[in-house]
Amino acid sequence: MNFKIKIFADGASISGMLDMMNNPLISGFTTNPTLMNKAGIRHYEAFAREALEMITELPISFEVFSDTLEEMQRQAILISSWARNVYVKIPSTNTHGEPTTPIVRNLAREGVKLNVTAMTTPAQVAALLPALADGPPAIASVFAGRIADSGRDPVPLMKECLQLLAATPNVELLWASPREIFNLVQADEMGCHIITMTNDLIAKVPLIGKDLDEYALDTVRMFARDAESAGYQL
Repeated sequence: MNFKIKIFADGASISGMLDMMNNPLISGFTTNPTLMNKAGIRHYEAFAREALEMITELPISFEVFSDTLEEMQRQAILISSWARNVYVKIPSTNTHGEPTTPIVRNLAREGVKLNVTAMTTPAQVAALLPALADGPPAIASVFAGRIADSGRDPVPLMKECLQLLAATPNVELLWASPREIFNLVQADEMGCHIITMTNDLIAKVPLIGKDLDEYALDTVRMFARDAESAGYQL
């Protein structure tokens, strides 16, 4: 399996991150407040610093959680100071729909590596790019999985976003929230730079190209095994 795209492991488990560090497919890590909350993490900085003790070379993204731009900027500068491989995730707007472009511009000028997240349209990407142009390495995260959840094919929109990024070589396009392993194939074929995947989804990568007759037989065997295990009788 030779992919051009970089796979970033997405999660909030120290043990899970440690597992992925030993996986040659993995080129980086991402997390977010929702994943951290679901994992029961209550001390944000302590979790991040523990992760950074073992992840010292690969990029890892941590997200701000303020809803005011001024506080977002302060948090971003603090998070960025934790390690040189940190990217700071900034949502494209706050919860009131106010664009974060002004602080993205400020932070890029200060040399903060950013991962601008929670975008779903090429227009949002286009509005963001001037703020990141000529700055340090940055990532534009477009939630292709949520686009698909809306009943739309994300590939044409992601291709349009990729074309927009051609003028800003310091910015990479990230396919966020994939729903199935085929999304990895789609993202790789269209030339997307990065895709985030949960550990469970990454575990399915070896299935790519699996013989379909063999896969059907595996499925039949699974049904038979589970029926026997349950002790079903008629």
